[in-house]
Amino acid sequence: MKLNERSLVFYATCDSPADNAGFLYKRGERHTAYHRRWFVLKGNMLFYFEERDSREPVGVIVLEGCTVELCDSAEEFAFAIRFGGAKSRTYMLAAESQAAMESWVKSLSRASFDYMRVVVRELEKQLEEMRWGMAGGCGGCRGSPGSWRPKASGMERCPERLPALPAVLPKENGCAVWNNVPGTDQPPDASGCGGHDSEGNPRPPPLPPRRRASSDEAGAVAESPSTFYRLHELYGREVARLQRDWLEKQR
Repeated sequence: MKLNERSLVFYATCDSPADNAGFLYKRGERHTAYHRRWFVLKGNMLFYFEERDSREPVGVIVLEGCTVELCDSAEEFAFAIRFGGAKSRTYMLAAESQAAMESWVKSLSRASFDYMRVVVRELEKQLEEMRWGMAGGCGGCRGSPGSWRPKASGMERCPERLPALPAVLPKENGCAVWNNVPGTDQPPDASGCGGHDSEGNPRPPPLPPRRRASSDEAGAVAESPSTFYRLHELYGREVARLQRDWLEKQR
């Protein structure tokens, strides 16, 4: 991996907020003695300095492809950063208290892009489910479970069929309805939503188009930043709880 040293030094010492910072004891690469160093976590990079007021970091650990776990050591409150490669180095660290160790293990475990990718995918999935749930599928249709196959998202959608539906989704106030949701350019086969049901009885006519306004309002609520923030907080608390349970099982 090639890194620009000057850029790293600037990033480590600039005024951008750190995800975590504090003193940790780091075991040397050649000797087993622990040395007290000042650590600063920014994104997926863990910088360490000789002193808190040092102008340049001594080194940096890129937290990708690694696991953070508790370990047995002569030092109390010890944990390790292990990488997957056969010849990769394992970094042995120790905190000054139980609370500090738990804080560092939690923040280091969440620093990688892999973790962020999992969180983003889960939030996107929940947002899509909320959109379709609040938009309400087909108005009053009750087709048989085998009338049509749902898409890969697992959410059954039964759109209304109007006599003269245009090829392009209609726009209201210059914005296409649900135009940003993947897979909505062509509605799925909704043969079970119109005509006759499985017993040959005629189905009720679709609801008038004025219901589309309520769909737009529901979409605006689902896409609001506050909804995304609440989902992020709820999912973050669940992940933190699972990590605590895992740490307790490892003891």
